[in-house]
Amino acid sequence: MDKDKVKNNQLKKAGRKPKKDPAVFRYSVSFNAAQHEQFLTLFEQSGMRTKAHFIVKRIFDEPFKVIHIDKPTVDYYGRLTTFYAQFRAIGVNYNQVVKAINQHLTPKKALAFLYKLEKATLELVTVTHKVVALTKEFEEKYIKINSDKTEN
Repeated sequence: MDKDKVKNNQLKKAGRKPKKDPAVFRYSVSFNAAQHEQFLTLFEQSGMRTKAHFIVKRIFDEPFKVIHIDKPTVDYYGRLTTFYAQFRAIGVNYNQVVKAINQHLTPKKALAFLYKLEKATLELVTVTHKVVALTKEFEEKYIKINSDKTEN
């Protein structure tokens, strides 16, 4: 009789089939109220049925965008942008001054003022060359270093 029970138990396998790769590792995450609302909104937009599958899909199937903000680079870029705006303003003023000199002064006085303006322009050109050199040096030192860090 015991043999019949063993045969019946082998034939009637009750319960769920075991998974090939069961998920046995668990992690706990805590959200504040705002984060929980944002999580629920994202979950609802995904159209998935279970939150666990949604989290796993977000972590492993979708790429993460990692953004590294380098404060000195941002500051330098901001100052370079303002310098460019000032340089354009100087160009506009330069054109206006040349027109005014030519219209309102005698040729002799106009040449004297244009000579002074030419000296100031040459100083501006040297400053511009220095800025370009510093920018190239900055790019070689810091942007190359930061790109090397992100690759590793």
